[in-house]
Amino acid sequence: MEPAVLGGKLASSLVAPLVKKLFVTDGPGAGLVDRPVRLTRLVSFRGEQRTLGEKEVRGLAGRLVSDSLDSPGEPPFPRDEETAVADALAARLLALGDLDMDDVQAVRLGHGELARRLRCGAAATTGLSSDARYFLDSATEWACLHILEFFTRRSTFVARTLVAQTRDQAELIAKVDELITRVPRPDARDTDFERRYLRYVADRHNHLTIYGLDLRDSPDRWPLEVAYLTLEATAVSVSERDTGPDAQGPDRARRLPADETLDREPRVLLRGDAGSGKTTLVQWLAVTAAREGTRIPYILPLRTLARTGPLPSPAGFLSAVGCPLPPPEGWTDRVLAAGRALVLVDGLDEIPEPDRHATRDWLSSLIHAYPDNRWLLTTRPTAVRADWLSREGFWELSLAPMGRAEVATFVHRWHQAADAPEYEQRLLDSLRTKRDLSRLVTNPLMCGLICALHRERRGYLPTGRKELYDAALSMLLTRRDLERGMGAVEGLDMDEETQLELLMRLAYAMVLSARTEMALEAAERIVERALPSLAPAVGRKDASTVLRALLLRSGVLRRPSEGVVDFVHRTFQDYLAARYAVEEGHLDVLTSHADDSRWEDVIRMAVAHARPRERVLMLRELLSMDTPRLTMLALACLEHTTALDPVVRTEVGQQAAELIPPRTTDAARSLAEAGPLVLELLPGPEGLAAEEALGVTVTASILAGTESDGALTVLRRFRSHPDLDVRRQLVGTWHRFDPGEYADDVLDHLDRDDLIVDCESPAQLAALSRMRPWSRLGVSGPYRAADIADAVPEPAAVVELTLRESPLLSDVAALRRFTSLNRLTSHLCPGMSGLDRLAPLPLTELALDAIGDVAGVRELSSLTLLSLSQELPGTNLTQVLPTAAPLSFLFLGHHSTDRTGLRGLGHWTALRTLSLGPLTTELTADDWREVASLPGLTHLYVNARIIRDLPASIDRMPELPGVEVLAVPAMEGTEHLAALASRLPGLRSVELWTRDGHSPPASDFQPLFPGAEVTLDER
Repeated sequence: MEPAVLGGKLASSLVAPLVKKLFVTDGPGAGLVDRPVRLTRLVSFRGEQRTLGEKEVRGLAGRLVSDSLDSPGEPPFPRDEETAVADALAARLLALGDLDMDDVQAVRLGHGELARRLRCGAAATTGLSSDARYFLDSATEWACLHILEFFTRRSTFVARTLVAQTRDQAELIAKVDELITRVPRPDARDTDFERRYLRYVADRHNHLTIYGLDLRDSPDRWPLEVAYLTLEATAVSVSERDTGPDAQGPDRARRLPADETLDREPRVLLRGDAGSGKTTLVQWLAVTAAREGTRIPYILPLRTLARTGPLPSPAGFLSAVGCPLPPPEGWTDRVLAAGRALVLVDGLDEIPEPDRHATRDWLSSLIHAYPDNRWLLTTRPTAVRADWLSREGFWELSLAPMGRAEVATFVHRWHQAADAPEYEQRLLDSLRTKRDLSRLVTNPLMCGLICALHRERRGYLPTGRKELYDAALSMLLTRRDLERGMGAVEGLDMDEETQLELLMRLAYAMVLSARTEMALEAAERIVERALPSLAPAVGRKDASTVLRALLLRSGVLRRPSEGVVDFVHRTFQDYLAARYAVEEGHLDVLTSHADDSRWEDVIRMAVAHARPRERVLMLRELLSMDTPRLTMLALACLEHTTALDPVVRTEVGQQAAELIPPRTTDAARSLAEAGPLVLELLPGPEGLAAEEALGVTVTASILAGTESDGALTVLRRFRSHPDLDVRRQLVGTWHRFDPGEYADDVLDHLDRDDLIVDCESPAQLAALSRMRPWSRLGVSGPYRAADIADAVPEPAAVVELTLRESPLLSDVAALRRFTSLNRLTSHLCPGMSGLDRLAPLPLTELALDAIGDVAGVRELSSLTLLSLSQELPGTNLTQVLPTAAPLSFLFLGHHSTDRTGLRGLGHWTALRTLSLGPLTTELTADDWREVASLPGLTHLYVNARIIRDLPASIDRMPELPGVEVLAVPAMEGTEHLAALASRLPGLRSVELWTRDGHSPPASDFQPLFPGAEVTLDER
């Protein structure tokens, strides 16, 4: 209770002596003898220690009340209630002796609760006025505050407090121990099961099948440690899809090891092409978590979950994927509720599109119920839209194709595991020199196939996808077993064509049902229907036996779990399904699914398998749909066609030519929507016009988010292009790539003329040291001047420097290392100061916008161009601007004339161009007289905002006959320019620059300036 509550009438000096008299003196020790010392033994007017009687207590209370009434100021209550208030206060203090508690308990209560108990223990205060009752309650609380202070100063209090706390803790521990003893411990059963489950996961998923390739003396599975290859993932937000050299999105593309993505974000949607390593990554994450014990992994392949029935609840996770270990009841719920799970949901693209919304609802409900876990969902790139799980907070990444380093690592590991080192270097040499071949090794699957074929064929390699699959299937289905001398399996010796016929039917059935696996019974029925036509090859064997033989020896079909069959990879399924569709004449089925991205590879392979007449029908059907993606698909199909009607080839080329090369930025964005397929079709730079080359580079830049290596391959081809806009695009898209790799492959090869390179991250700034010097440099971000100077290997080569948005930039003395600097621009560097330190530099141009201190500008005597967009100190421009500088160009923008106006402008007699930005203060007649006094002024720029918002400024303008060029930026079309025309009789040129979204016709303004050429620039 604050003293102010008593209105200043009750001071501590009155209460403290009273409290001291109420209690007995200190005793030694902790008060542990006999029983705890209660308040009845502490007060001096109770029991055997009585030294203060009831009369004395009442006397003390009366004195306190009397002194409060006699203090200066208004009395706290009517004086005729003095006796009643004193009696009531005495009764409350006497009630201390009746409280059944000790001093430790009283302090624990607090002064407010102690006062309440005293009020309850004393007689009611009926009959007193409200002021008297308020004073009484306040006095009681204030007394209780002093009483508790008195207790805490007693010598026994601290010791007694410690003893009380120890006893309370001992009692609590005993009760908890008893509770633990009585209640069963489910965590003990959970811990035991988790040990078994983690061992099971680590063993079950610690291997990869090598698709039955020809490893004659090696097992058909690799340990995960040997097979796993760390690939990179690229994260691109929606805002980063803007293009152009001036794109300034706040987020930038980030590349990071794919197996570290869940260390950065708890929820990840990982996109990747077929064979890119998504499932391998899932296995690696599960095995790593199981071995380290950091999290409990759950691998949930959606193709299996969708086949077995409704998507499972957490209790059914293990049984749904065939785990034989029965968990304790409620175990999965407890793991998820504690946020200890790693949930790996694999293969969103492998379930039918109509089921994906239900899958998202299922996943969303799990995440909302158990938000603190780690979640990974894998899918092919085009299966769902970009923001499909953004509401659930998923970070979207794309599994990057294998780069040169990853391919080399894979080839080395493959040959090491296959014990065939003699073929390794020969294959690497072929991959580096044969472009068509290098385009195929973009994922582990295709790289593994090529490694196996290279070893099998002793150096011969196929050059096209169809030939590659044909060769791979021939090896997998027949040649391997023949070379190993293996006999019939299950009493069957099926030739390659028989196996292909069965596999094609199975693949086509899966593609038609939009699935990547089927029940074993369904597969047997398909085989059974095919048996009559295959009787000579299979004899009298039943469907079950024939299917089992395929599973055992084909190397293409497998049984991932009990009662289920699928292909070792989706790519084989698409290839075989396409071949069957062509052989059965189901071309209309294929083209009817052209809008479904899952059929893209099927259609491309079907065109490769089709006869010339069938190719014509398919390609024309794709063209008739008239969408960029399908036109690009038709163009991509030409790669696999050897024989085709030249008329149709021309039709495809002509329709594609409307899209490729794109001739505008908008066309480039539209083309990029067709997906990564576009990258392999982009031409150039040979034979392209400048605008076409720009369109190609913009398209590749946009697609860098999903196909970084492919985009880099395209952009690398343009690094020697002479066009300035193309070179600016190449510089402006740096942020979408690995900074060092892009600097090495593209930036370091560019012609630097008229280019400025912007560094927006520490990695980009570090990459500067890996390149030839840049004379024009921009740096954005929180760096000090010394940081920037240290990052540039040859500061003397820099002639132009732009600094943006640096809250750490203060003293610029370190910039003196840029000894050739002649242009400096600073924007939004609020702490920047010490510009006078730059006086030794050959600065001729300076542009400042929102810096901390412009005072030092006055010392820069070599300036010929000066641009200022902030409030200037002083009352005259000569107090701020360098009076000794031969200024020929001066720009004054926002707030720059608020204090100074244009006073003193006439001092710079060499000024030829005056540019007035969107000023915030009207110009006076005196200001215009300063302008009129400039003898060499020929160019005047007047921002349209002055004309619109400060028309009186124009009205005060005198005639300026020497001005020959007028420029009016930021026009909306509503400005009245007649006043300017009448005051500038010597005009020869008028340049009108419009704001975005405004395009008034130039004819509206030409009559105002009959003697001048009027141009309208739409910006």
